[in-house]
Amino acid sequence: MDLSDLRRNPKSKKKAKRIGRGISAGQGKTAGRGEKGQKHRYSVRPGFEGGQTPLYRRIPTLRGKGKAAHNIGMFRTEFAVVNVMTLSEHFGAGEEIDADRLLATGLIGKRLDGLKILGQGEIDKALHVKADAFSASAREKIEAAEGTAEVIEG
Repeated sequence: MDLSDLRRNPKSKKKAKRIGRGISAGQGKTAGRGEKGQKHRYSVRPGFEGGQTPLYRRIPTLRGKGKAAHNIGMFRTEFAVVNVMTLSEHFGAGEEIDADRLLATGLIGKRLDGLKILGQGEIDKALHVKADAFSASAREKIEAAEGTAEVIEG
């Protein structure tokens, strides 16, 4: 066998259907579109429901509709959250903790719009924590354990 023996597989290239070329061609008259009707005559855009108000217009939009839509969608601030219990378990006394440190240790997956410390659990070590936001209970617990809770602006 050599290069001169190579041939294309005869079934690899299929001839296109010649639509609307007479009854003997196999795709004449209705050209594969069936009989009468709207979809037979021309194509209808996706989402068209025959003149009925389509689903995407029946469902109300949430942006700007009162308090329910206050913090959703493109205006939402989404924090990476960590509890004080987790900080107490993974860090020693006197250590400085910030978003970079938590990212490196794998306690948060990504930064999102900021880092928020929540107050679940107990803390018994003095830690210096820098975050974008603290819950009231988290701040109390960190300061009660002789640590500092510093809010980062930005």
